[in-house]
Amino acid sequence: MDDWLTAALQAPAVLVTVAIVEGSVPREPGAKMLVTADGFAGTIGGGHLEHRAIEIARAMLKEGGQPRLERFALGPSLGQCCGGIAHLAFEVAEQEQMVLLDARRNVDTVRVFAFDDATWGLFDGSGAHIAGDQVPAFDHAAGTHVFLDADGRRWLADAILAPRAHLMLFGAGHVGAAIVRALAELPCRVTWVDEREDLFPSIVPANVTIEATDIPEALVEAAAPGTTFLVMTHSHALDLRLSNAILSRPGRDWFGLIGSDTKRRQFEHRLRERGIADEKIGAMVCPIGLPGIAGKAPAVIAASCAAQLLTVWEAQETRAASHPEVSPESN
Repeated sequence: MDDWLTAALQAPAVLVTVAIVEGSVPREPGAKMLVTADGFAGTIGGGHLEHRAIEIARAMLKEGGQPRLERFALGPSLGQCCGGIAHLAFEVAEQEQMVLLDARRNVDTVRVFAFDDATWGLFDGSGAHIAGDQVPAFDHAAGTHVFLDADGRRWLADAILAPRAHLMLFGAGHVGAAIVRALAELPCRVTWVDEREDLFPSIVPANVTIEATDIPEALVEAAAPGTTFLVMTHSHALDLRLSNAILSRPGRDWFGLIGSDTKRRQFEHRLRERGIADEKIGAMVCPIGLPGIAGKAPAVIAASCAAQLLTVWEAQETRAASHPEVSPESN
């Protein structure tokens, strides 16, 4: 989820959702912007479309009223060259919904509401009703879309999906903390692991879960298929234990290990001694980060790693889209 949800919990606001797109438009169905009296969070693509949406939302915030669906042609009238058409849903953010969504940041939720009245319901990723009103049957797997019921009333089914990308990050030192900051607003979940509980900051981004444990290998063993791993602890011995645990898992999860070429060669030798196959060892990414970025400052390493992880996760999404029978979280 984006920062629109955090903003929705803090002040009266209007939620703007891209409901339908035709042709080339800046954002996809489901993209959101949360508009308050003096600010906004999230984006539906910027430009004049967003400026006009903010004007409409602020008027609605003053006047109230039922949800509405507005059509915008992104041509000469809005001064945007995309040429497509965006249909935007406007609604006063309902606090009960927002609180429930905040509690479900890491699970799929489909939000359904009627444009003609205050009827709404929340459903889990399988389409099971979990809160709010009962609503007409809809396709829970179709993503964000507008549909009509038997009486011709318009409804929005709004798919709010948990990030598919899950990083298990071992190490709460300077580089680990910088990576957490770099990933704070990216579409991913982070499990941040270290035995030294006092190193974790008191406040972490909403997409981060802290695990303070002296048996981190147990977390590796229990991780779901498709989990991404980054290892950068304070101890080479612990790095080696974790590397062995990660490479001993079935399948081929992406695994990055902080270190130099020399450290890689040392670990390759020790992992072979522990029975790890050469194919698995060859897939281990060490050093981490994008080629060509040589800076050693934590923020530089974090930026390079964040970009590298995005390429990994987008490749996973592409594979999942081309093989829909495979879970989005599996490799």
